[in-house]
Amino acid sequence: MSTPFLSIIVPVYNVEPYLACCLDSILAQTFADFEVLLIDDGSTDASGSICDDYAKKDSRIRCFHKENDGHMSARQAGFRQAYGEYVTFVDSDDWIAPSMYQTMCAAAQKHDADVICCNYTAVTPEKEIKRLDFCNPGFYDRQQLKEQIYPSMLFSGSFFHYGISPSLCTKLFRRNMFEKHLFQVPLSLKLGEDGLAVYSCLLEASSVCFLPEALYYYRSSSSSLTHTMDFGRLAENHLLFTTYDKLIDLAAHPCMEKQLLYYYAYQCLLTLPLVFQNALKARQNFKKDFLSECDYPSIRRAFRAVKISDITGLHNKAYVFCIRHRLYRLFRFFLMH
Repeated sequence: MSTPFLSIIVPVYNVEPYLACCLDSILAQTFADFEVLLIDDGSTDASGSICDDYAKKDSRIRCFHKENDGHMSARQAGFRQAYGEYVTFVDSDDWIAPSMYQTMCAAAQKHDADVICCNYTAVTPEKEIKRLDFCNPGFYDRQQLKEQIYPSMLFSGSFFHYGISPSLCTKLFRRNMFEKHLFQVPLSLKLGEDGLAVYSCLLEASSVCFLPEALYYYRSSSSSLTHTMDFGRLAENHLLFTTYDKLIDLAAHPCMEKQLLYYYAYQCLLTLPLVFQNALKARQNFKKDFLSECDYPSIRRAFRAVKISDITGLHNKAYVFCIRHRLYRLFRFFLMH
């Protein structure tokens, strides 16, 4: 078997209505020197059978079935089977433009870059929205990355917009330098896990190429976060923040400190109101849990650092004030109004 230039890893779990669209978009690529690794993560619908059918049709596709252990576990399992010089990911309910890998692999070959990034389009039932990285397209060497990319990579300066998208799926990574970054992500994380691998990898990269085109199509769902917002989500936040603190060397990259604190505040504003609203509906007394969150070291540092004037939305401004000053009753009031 010849070594492919690109390995495409597709985690699959109960996506029967969307899987054919995803796989057909991969097979429709104008670039052909790739392998596809389908990782069926214990699907209980027909997704596993669909994977097997596609593997029979095209010799570039290999299918693996495993017990359900989450999205990141499936990605890591696929990486272990990958042979390509570069590796990328596609989520199985999304799809890609026919020219995506032709464009990205041409850039990889031309510049010999460690990472190649493109933009994406968020697709809802009502509309499509192009999401563009804040940096100027082009090739960046190590010095240019330090000067022009890292200072606004995670937080662009506008709350809350990433400078560079945290998505694994909009990037090609040189396989031999990306491995350690993928495998340092805790498997239990379900929110924010992509960024742990992406940003730590970008900080190590010798060169990165940013493309202007939006070549990836992300199927966006407004309900995807709300159904798991219980108190377990708070422990996930803690793990996410602790892992970032461990992976990002602030002595080497001091520009990341403010970005991380604003990101921690953003993640808290994304999760805490929903968690505690659900607790209210269940008639739970959450005062002790709320105060414990306010005192968690990463959260305390973040909410002391962010400027309320930088925060968008009246309720978010109120939540920042309440968390900063441990105002349980006022926080509860804003949850109810």
